Amino acid sequence: MRIAILSRGATLYSTQRLAEAGRQCGHEVFILDTMQVAQHIGILSMPGPRRPLPTALDAMIPRIGASITMFGVAVVRHLQRRGLLTTADADGILNSRDKRRSWRLMADAGLPLPRTALLSEQTGLAAAARQVGGPPLVIKLLQGTQGQGVILARDMATARNVLRVLNRYGIREVLIQEFVAEAEGRDWRLIVIGDRCVAAMQRQAPVGEFRANLHRGASARPLQTSDDLVALAVQAASVHGLGVAGVDVIPSDRGPLLLEVNSSPGLQGIEKTTGVDVADATIAYLESLAA
Repeated sequence: MRIAILSRGATLYSTQRLAEAGRQCGHEVFILDTMQVAQHIGILSMPGPRRPLPTALDAMIPRIGASITMFGVAVVRHLQRRGLLTTADADGILNSRDKRRSWRLMADAGLPLPRTALLSEQTGLAAAARQVGGPPLVIKLLQGTQGQGVILARDMATARNVLRVLNRYGIREVLIQEFVAEAEGRDWRLIVIGDRCVAAMQRQAPVGEFRANLHRGASARPLQTSDDLVALAVQAASVHGLGVAGVDVIPSDRGPLLLEVNSSPGLQGIEKTTGVDVADATIAYLESLAA
């Protein structure tokens, strides 16, 4: 196959590993700057020459960053119309990137979630707090990755101040979510490919931090998963329409609760923690689609 990896960072670990795995499996792999593709197909006007696209591409692996979501989704949609196979289709990327849409999809499917309320006006804060059993409250922006846009308000005064600041920047809609204290800074990241979990790790937030993101200094170890946990992660990826996804789960006294689904999960942390070749499994998934 001729595989395109859509990425703004050709030297990033995940991009390099996917390209290496594809070539080792005998495929021709092209790393394409998503914004250059957008320029070439007329979605984006940029100064400079338009770089031609490789012809007769068969498949793509979108690595769409949050800052270029809409351009990236437009590129993926265009290439899908050309018949390319993909690890994440355009709607799946949109579903996972918008936390409101993601939360609604999982809630409608009856999947277990932290208690959550959508807040559009600051006057509704008290009612939202009662709905989720807080404070403490977790305030989430509707877009954000790697723990960005996730704020812990330990009391109502702090929550009101956070909302005032967000309002000054034109941000009115946020998710208000319960703080799961019994997780003690832990969460679980599962990599779902197709209908199975290929790798899983537990992340532990550093002292004084509640977000267990490796980019924020969390530690990690391999996680032994149960059939029920794998089934939950696979269903979460499925309702978003994603063939490859990183699914984040938090342990609670009520059982595992879904936090987030990521359409282009980073590979460095999970591969180094578990020793699993996630890049090779991703290429194998594209091969199964082609077959």
